[in-house]
Amino acid sequence: MYDPDVSQMFDQVPLANWNGTQMPLSEAKVSVLDRAFLFGDAIYEVLRVYGGKPFLFDDHIARLRRNFEKLQLPADADIIAQRVRETIAASDVTEGTVYIQVTRGVAPRIHRYPATPPTPSELIYVSHFKDPYQELRKVGTRVIILEDLRWKRCDIKSVNLLANCMAAQTAYEAGCPEALLVDEKDRLIEGSRTSLFGVRDGRILTTPLGQNILPGITRKLLIQLAGECNVEISEAMIYRNDLPKLDELFITGTTTEILPVIQVEDQTIGDGTVGPVVSQLITAYAKTIERFRHSGG
Repeated sequence: MYDPDVSQMFDQVPLANWNGTQMPLSEAKVSVLDRAFLFGDAIYEVLRVYGGKPFLFDDHIARLRRNFEKLQLPADADIIAQRVRETIAASDVTEGTVYIQVTRGVAPRIHRYPATPPTPSELIYVSHFKDPYQELRKVGTRVIILEDLRWKRCDIKSVNLLANCMAAQTAYEAGCPEALLVDEKDRLIEGSRTSLFGVRDGRILTTPLGQNILPGITRKLLIQLAGECNVEISEAMIYRNDLPKLDELFITGTTTEILPVIQVEDQTIGDGTVGPVVSQLITAYAKTIERFRHSGG
C-alpha cells in the first residue's frame, strides 16, 4: 500500500519570497480579497531542485509566461525567475522543490477581471524534498481509474485543482499513488497530477497535446529521452480497453519523475513487472539529472 510519511517529504518552515521580500513561509500573509482566494484566479508552477539548481528551469518559466498570456495576467516572468534563483541561493536546499504561485491580486469581488488591473500577488517558496517514489520505481505501482471531472482548459496550470484533489484522495484511500482520468469516450487522458505513457510492441504512446491535458515539462523531457534511446514515440490516445494489449505503462511528473505502473485496478500490465523500455528511460533520466547536478546550471 502506498502510504508515504508526508511530514518527511517537505520542509515544515520553507524559505519564501512574497512579492519580492524573503521571509519564512509562515510569515507570508494574503488578503481574503485576493482573487486566488475568491476565484482561484491564479497560475502556479512546481519545479525540482537538484544540486542546488532549478531543473528544466527555462521550460517552467516559459510555461508560466504562456499561462500569464492565456489569463491576461500582467506579471513579469523574468522578475519571478530572478527571485526564484535568489531564494534558492538564500536557502540551504540542495535537493528539493520550488513552488511558484502568481495571482491576479487583491480587488473587489466581481467575477470579471477588474477594469484597472491590480498588482499581482507573487509567492515563491523553496523546500527540501524527500523522494517517496524511490522504491516504487524499482517494482512498479498500482493505480486506479476515475472519471475526469476537471474543467476543459487543463492546458492552463491554474490553481483550480479541486477535482484533482478529489481524485488524489480517492487514489490514496485505495492505497495507490495516482489515479488515471478517463473521459466520456473511455480514453485515458492523464493522471490527476502526472502525464501518461503506454508501451506496445516497443513503441511509446502518449496522449496528444490539447486543451484537455497539461503540457508537462517532464513529459517533454521524456519524449526527448525516448528519441535519444532510439525508442519510437507516437502521440495517440490510449483507451481503457487497450490496457490488456499494453506491454508497459508509466507516468511522469516533476516530483514523480518516471514511475512504472504494473497494475491498473485489477488489470495487470504486461507480465506485471517493470519493463525494459521504462527501465531504459529511468536510467536515462537519472543520468540527465546527474549531468545537470555537475553542470553550470
